[in-house]
Amino acid sequence: MNIQWYPGHMTKAKRMMQENIKLVDVIIELVDARIPISSQNPDMANIAGQKPRIVVFNKIDLADPARTNAFIKWYEERGASVVLVNAKSGKGINQVMSKALEVCKEKIERNRKRGLINKPIRAMVAGIPNVGKSTFINKLVGKASAKTGNKPGVTKGKQWIKLKKDVELLDTPGILWPKFEDQQVGINLAFIGSIRDEILDTSELALMLITYLKEHYEDLLIKRYQLENISQKEPIEILETIAKNRHFIQSGNALDLNKASKILLDEYRNGVLGRITLETVG
Repeated sequence: MNIQWYPGHMTKAKRMMQENIKLVDVIIELVDARIPISSQNPDMANIAGQKPRIVVFNKIDLADPARTNAFIKWYEERGASVVLVNAKSGKGINQVMSKALEVCKEKIERNRKRGLINKPIRAMVAGIPNVGKSTFINKLVGKASAKTGNKPGVTKGKQWIKLKKDVELLDTPGILWPKFEDQQVGINLAFIGSIRDEILDTSELALMLITYLKEHYEDLLIKRYQLENISQKEPIEILETIAKNRHFIQSGNALDLNKASKILLDEYRNGVLGRITLETVG
């Protein structure tokens, strides 16, 4: 499966971020804890320049804790500041702003010496589509200041949001990058819902997910779909069994594999299958 998705509004959004980077003091970059490498936009390093960056692992409640710990170490070894967050519940949210003030302490001190006591720190919140930026910001602010949605592409333009007296946030649209050099990155992004399903072959994607789960999380796959003896079965046979067990039958008594595929992807994305990470360090 060859996945590429870079609609025109992302080019405009990237240009907007480049133009506004001089206005901010720190970058808060959200990644999905289930794919903490694939969900980090490689263009952000160039956009950020020398600005300090905080990497926020969002949706940690959906990720494999052991793999998350390994990735934290991987990022910190490369000089990144990492904070773990569940934006929906608010877990870890306050730590992000504490970290932002910490990495900006030299600037805050310079402002104080110049008599700029109440000048707020400005933070740009960035991330790929559907990583949870708007939910993260709304939890920070405590009200629905940023638009939210469960599909990629909800935030269309920039918006400044006042957060108390000492921090202002710049919310930005979710952007990808023009070409996935490694197709596994595109597939991983499709798995978590950062690529529009309308351009995907969901049945093929479901078979690829089954292949991964069978190798790395077989017990969770078996438990959720009441499967037996799948070690010697092909992914298509497993998908057929899922459709059969869920009674997904079309007219003519044929199995509805398309519906089974969509259910599998939805249940993975929503954490129903369990805490599953699709990448490993190294």
